[in-house]
Amino acid sequence: MRKLIVFLFALGVAATCSGTSAAQTRTAGTLDIYVVDVEGGNSTLFVAPSGESVLVDTGNAGAAAVRDADRIMAAVKDAGLTQIDTLITTHWHADHYGGMAELAGRIPIRNFIDHGPNVQPASVAEEFLQDVYPEIYSKGKRSIAKPDDRVQIAGLDWRIVTSAGEAIKTPLPGAGKPNPYCASFKPMANVGGIENPQSVGSVVTFGRFRAAYLGDLTANREFELMCPMNRIGAVDVWVVSHHSQPTANSEVLAHAIRSRVAISNNGTRKGGQPDAMKIIHSAPGLEDLWQLHFSLLSGQEYTVPGVFIANTIDEPQTAMPLAAMPPPQPGPAAPPAPAHDGPAYWIKVSAQSDGSFTVTNARNGFTKTYSAGAR
Repeated sequence: MRKLIVFLFALGVAATCSGTSAAQTRTAGTLDIYVVDVEGGNSTLFVAPSGESVLVDTGNAGAAAVRDADRIMAAVKDAGLTQIDTLITTHWHADHYGGMAELAGRIPIRNFIDHGPNVQPASVAEEFLQDVYPEIYSKGKRSIAKPDDRVQIAGLDWRIVTSAGEAIKTPLPGAGKPNPYCASFKPMANVGGIENPQSVGSVVTFGRFRAAYLGDLTANREFELMCPMNRIGAVDVWVVSHHSQPTANSEVLAHAIRSRVAISNNGTRKGGQPDAMKIIHSAPGLEDLWQLHFSLLSGQEYTVPGVFIANTIDEPQTAMPLAAMPPPQPGPAAPPAPAHDGPAYWIKVSAQSDGSFTVTNARNGFTKTYSAGAR
């Protein structure tokens, strides 16, 4: 199976590398961000005005890898790309790196960034890192991310703020004020494994516009990043951490960054629990929460209006319960999430350098514009 994956990867790259260029022609003057629906995993595509691109994560593994690669490639095509300039893998959980081999067989990837070795024992991840990943990045360049590194993308200031369990020590420009939410923070028990806190987290600046995505960084690591001072400052758009689960998204982060828009990369039964949604909905400065999926774990009580939800549920109900559904028990005995075999829709952000931006729901075409200077 490993040899087959490698062969398909090599064959795909050989077919697509010919004639590609380091920078791709682009007429838009915007930073475009596609938050792709990979069913509760993550894949977020950033396309700079220069045409250079950064993909953060590649979706799920196994049978879902083909589906998720299809969805990523749809965003790639919409953006007019012929290659991925940089792939950042936030951490070694299969819902974040699982589609990499499939995707790499379809489009050239030039640079690879990750946090280094996997720290949570898992045979599948270890086999991938030992046997598959080296074959993939051998066609480009691999770098191990460290806090305060910069990703070189023309026109953007891309800062790595967390990696391998460490956080930046020096505040980003404009940040560094005392964080009032630190005093009430209570450490959480480790839930979801020890690999999540290793996540590569990024803050991206385009002129006056700022976006943040911290992967599956957990609440305890949020505290280390944000306390006693807020080291990343305020942002305009925040891709919500850990799929909007309560293991992350503490007030020390969610309330301190004062994001105008939050985007949840949740699934129908992954993320959106009341404990997390209460914090997100009450965040100072938040104008809107956009969701990749309606969350059964939110119910009507904590969800947002349908115009802000890119994908609905796949098992329609005549009446949606007001109360949130109890989350499934984790582990191999957990019931599978409903299959999503129909069209999948992304949420797209298009940002101007003056700080204004629009967000579009690809399912219904609903677009909202956020003016500059309101943060």
